[in-house]
Amino acid sequence: MYYYKKITTPIFKELHLVATEKGISHIFLTENEFEQFQANASIQRDDVGYTEEAVQQIEEYFAGSRKAFNLSIDLQKGTAFQREVWRALSEIPFGVTKSYQDVATLIGRPKAVRALGQANRHNPLPIVVPCHRVIGKDRRLTGYAGDKLAEKEQLLALEGILVVEGMIKEGQ
Repeated sequence: MYYYKKITTPIFKELHLVATEKGISHIFLTENEFEQFQANASIQRDDVGYTEEAVQQIEEYFAGSRKAFNLSIDLQKGTAFQREVWRALSEIPFGVTKSYQDVATLIGRPKAVRALGQANRHNPLPIVVPCHRVIGKDRRLTGYAGDKLAEKEQLLALEGILVVEGMIKEGQ
C-alpha cells in the first residue's frame, strides 16, 4: 500500500510524494509520471501522516532552511548498481556539484559514466537524492528528469550555484 500527498513548490507546480509505512519511496515531478505509477499501484491519499515528514523537509528545503534530508526511505526498485549510485548522490553536499565522471570514480567505476547517467535518470527520489547536483565534465548542465534543465538550474540556484548560459560558473 502506498500513500501520497501532492504539494506545490516554487519550482515544481505539482510534486507528488509517495510513501509506504516504512518511508518515502518516490517523488514524482510531474502529474504524468505520477499517473503512470498510480495506474499500477494501490495508492491512497495520505490521511494518516506517512508523508508528513517528507512534506515538511521538502518545504524547508525550498524555503532555504534545510540543506540535508533526514528521512526514512523505502526504495522499491533499483539494481545494486543503481542503489550504489543513489547512495553516492546522497553524499554530494548542498551547494556542491560533481560531474558524472567524478561520481563514477567515487564509486570505483570510472568507465561507467553512461550507466551512471541512466541510474541518475531513474532516481526515484529526486531532490532528496540530489541528482540535480550532477553535471557534465565540461561543467555544463545535462539531462534532468526528461530534460527539464530549467528546473535543474533553479534547484542549483536555490543552493547558491550560479548557472550562466547552461554552464556552472567557475568556483561553484
